[in-house]
Amino acid sequence: QVQLQESGGGLVQAGGSLRLSCAASERTFSNYNAKWFRQIPGKEREFVARITWSGGTTDYAESVKGRFTISRDNAKKMLYLQMNSLKPEDTAVYHCAAGESWTRGTYDYTYWGQGTQVTVAS
Repeated sequence: QVQLQESGGGLVQAGGSLRLSCAASERTFSNYNAKWFRQIPGKEREFVARITWSGGTTDYAESVKGRFTISRDNAKKMLYLQMNSLKPEDTAVYHCAAGESWTRGTYDYTYWGQGTQVTVAS
C-alpha cells in the first residue's frame, strides 16, 4: 500500500509559479507510473501530466504544455509538478496518483493523494 501526500499549493498571482510535491510512503513508488490531475468542485477531473516509472517519458495536457513540468526523484520517493506562468483557469485542487497503467485517465490509478489547493488570482 502506497500513501501519497501532496504539498506546495497556495495562492499566487497570475503569471507566478508554484512547485507541487507529492511524497510517497513506500519505495515501491519507483515501480509505478505517476500522474497529476486537477479538479474544480462540481466539475470533471482534468488530466494535467504523467510520467513513466523511470522518468524517461512525460506527457502533458495541451492546456499546460510549455508551462508545467512533471518530474520525479525515485530515490526520495517524490513526484513534482513545476507550474509556471500560472493562469486563473489553473485554479483547482491538484492530486497526484500512481499505478501500473499508462493512461491519461483521471480514475485510472491504484493510489492517489487527497490533493492540494492551488488558487491563481487575476
